[in-house]
Amino acid sequence: MDHRFDVTERFAEGAQFIAGSLRAGSSGRTQDVVDPATGETVYSYELAGTAEVDAAVDAARQAFPEWGGATPGERSDTLHRFAAALTEDAAELAYAESLNCGKPIKLSNEFDVPGSIDNAAFFAGAARHLEGKAAGEYSADHTSVIRREPIGVVGSIAPWNYPLQMAAWKVLPAIAAGNTIVLKPAEITPFTSLLFAQAAQRAGLPDGVLNIVSGAGRDAGERLVGHPAVAMTSFTGSTAVGKRVAEIATGTVKRLHLELGGKAPFVVFDDADLEAAVHGAVAGALINTGQDCTAATRAYVQRPLYDAFVSGVADLMATVRLGDPFDPSTDLGPLISHTQRDRVAGFVDRARGYATVVTGGEAPGGELAKGAYYRPTLIAGAAQDSEIVQSEIFGPVLVVLPFDSDDEGIALANDTPYGLAASAWSRDVYRTGRATREINAGCVWVNDHIPILSEMPHGGAKASGYGKDMSAYSFEEYTQVKHVMYDNTAVARKDWHRTVFGDRP
Repeated sequence: MDHRFDVTERFAEGAQFIAGSLRAGSSGRTQDVVDPATGETVYSYELAGTAEVDAAVDAARQAFPEWGGATPGERSDTLHRFAAALTEDAAELAYAESLNCGKPIKLSNEFDVPGSIDNAAFFAGAARHLEGKAAGEYSADHTSVIRREPIGVVGSIAPWNYPLQMAAWKVLPAIAAGNTIVLKPAEITPFTSLLFAQAAQRAGLPDGVLNIVSGAGRDAGERLVGHPAVAMTSFTGSTAVGKRVAEIATGTVKRLHLELGGKAPFVVFDDADLEAAVHGAVAGALINTGQDCTAATRAYVQRPLYDAFVSGVADLMATVRLGDPFDPSTDLGPLISHTQRDRVAGFVDRARGYATVVTGGEAPGGELAKGAYYRPTLIAGAAQDSEIVQSEIFGPVLVVLPFDSDDEGIALANDTPYGLAASAWSRDVYRTGRATREINAGCVWVNDHIPILSEMPHGGAKASGYGKDMSAYSFEEYTQVKHVMYDNTAVARKDWHRTVFGDRP
């Protein structure tokens, strides 16, 4: 039973969730939500305008004193109920995510939904561990205490590739720390963010603590980032848009967290387990149809294994099953839209002029032709400075290049503007240890690629942004550190006063 439902009926009141209620937008612009597997419109709604953003921010501002003043235990209890509510809704969340994004249902059921539930459970516990330094006398005459306090209203913007998980990553640490939040999902993927907010309300999260505005970036997004009552912005998306977000945020000097693009290297040394590397490369490159900022996109393989790796990846890619996202046997779904499919195809078609398409490189025909499908694609023979190697494609495309020395492999891995994720493959602990130290990325996997954990941080370096999602480290993004200092002497005239007036007493 997959708990399918009519999205038009479920969201009949609109795609905005403000102060605890669904409502319609007022921008005067209609957004069609398209099933990328069929090309059919499954829902239409009016986008949020500045009025909805202002109303959502006001609701969050009004809810902040109560929620920010709740005890860690009270927030923890609410988040535990939230995790339970998401568990009850798991089948519906998976259905909505696959319908909206074209994800294979097995990916939604086994990755997106359980990962989001686990994240809620983690932050339910983490809410009770917002600790600073213990009280101490760092001055002989004073006691110092560190407080971690919520920042206020957070305005977050999430991308379309993982709508549910990105809602969780943005919302959960923010509210666990006592903030209130306005989340803007991508306007083409609003369903699971709305279901997420409704589950939170059912769990007892006070109205106004979590608000959803479904609107376009240039209207709702820019208004949210620039809103004077928003104390912090968290954005996940492309580096180009991240730069624009940063520009707007500086106007009100707000806290900023950016998780941007990636071009993850997959470095295979000559003593690696070849079978493991081949399987890891195909899985790491094709997860979510390659629409993952940590996906394996550049495989660097030491020359003794290069030919066998290329052959093995091509053979394994050929077995990947494209099909209906709701068929449990489907491995690879469509891209998010025909526009994105054509963008990916453009990268591959241009690469034909300077590289070899080993397998894939085309959209399938037949019944799948009406969807935004693209075959798993392996490209070899490209130069390091070529577009296909340097630019983020965001599709099921892996490019493979050889290297000779370990120095060269690590240098090539670092030779892009991005630094979000990477992996190193070797049986030699010293080789992998060096790779984890010298590859400049926020996460480096060893003999695997992609797994994430609620307990561990996610975030990048260089043009991939700064700040962390998930884990206790995310509280550093969503809390204000305050130093409180108590005088212990009860002396009216302190010795240091002489530096301002008078002589030593």
